[in-house]
Amino acid sequence: MSTYDAADGTDRPATAPTTADPPGQHHSARWQTDDEFSAFYRSHIRPLVAFLVNQGASVQTAADIAQEAMVDAYRNWTGITHPKAWVYKAASRALVRKIASVEEPVEEVPEPTSLLARPDAIADWEARHDVLPLLSSLPPRQSQVLAWTLAGFTPTDIADHLGLTAENVRANLMKARRAAAAHLKAREEEQ
Repeated sequence: MSTYDAADGTDRPATAPTTADPPGQHHSARWQTDDEFSAFYRSHIRPLVAFLVNQGASVQTAADIAQEAMVDAYRNWTGITHPKAWVYKAASRALVRKIASVEEPVEEVPEPTSLLARPDAIADWEARHDVLPLLSSLPPRQSQVLAWTLAGFTPTDIADHLGLTAENVRANLMKARRAAAAHLKAREEEQ
């Protein structure tokens, strides 16, 4: 068997590795990877769902998209250098694709999951989160930028992940904050 050397255009004999992995090393590395991912999953799945809800997804849709993003992250775990940014970006893109799809709406009956133990209690959960009416009233870009900000990302990070300029992100964030302030002021006046 030979390998092609592109540098000089020749075939060279394939060489066997000189050292073999010690027995059990592969399994040990896999367990460490699984432990790292498991800790990451536990600490980030619920904030990821909230992030998607803040962008306008229903709780059921957000939970499904978050799970899919985490599955993809697990499959690519060894190649991911910034896991939080990776899953948030993957989930955000999946949500945009879902919103942009032209599927007929179908009334889905949510099934219980570890994220939604009682799907019938979703309305109660949504009612307790005062920010949701505000976020749903914002234009999509402002809602998206505010959701990324609430998830702990800086305007520069957001610009990198969304392919925008930092100035554009800051401008949308400023408009979203103004709308939030007006919303809170109006709510205080009602009480």
